[in-house]
Amino acid sequence: MKVLLDECVPKRLGRHLSGHDCHTVPELGLAGKKNGELLSIAEARGFDVFLSLDQGFEYQQNLRNRNLGVVLIRSRSNTLSSLIGDVGEILSAIETIQPGVLIKVPG
Repeated sequence: MKVLLDECVPKRLGRHLSGHDCHTVPELGLAGKKNGELLSIAEARGFDVFLSLDQGFEYQQNLRNRNLGVVLIRSRSNTLSSLIGDVGEILSAIETIQPGVLIKVPG
């Protein structure tokens, strides 16, 4: 899967998502874009999954008719050490997500 990591997600997390093509919002020059615009750009660039820590995301965006899924990580911190324990669940969510669906991890 082609995965876009939101600005708030540490880019080093992508190294732990083996088997997936991971890119970050900043490395694509998209830092500062609003979530709706980011989703549209991600779809246009062929991403399958958007990975975020933005807890307001599910209330701000309508994913119906989107061509990608969103994995929302629920964590107290956005440090890699805080997220590493959830990598298994994150990978499972990425591998099973469908377009237009939001999956919360941990579930």
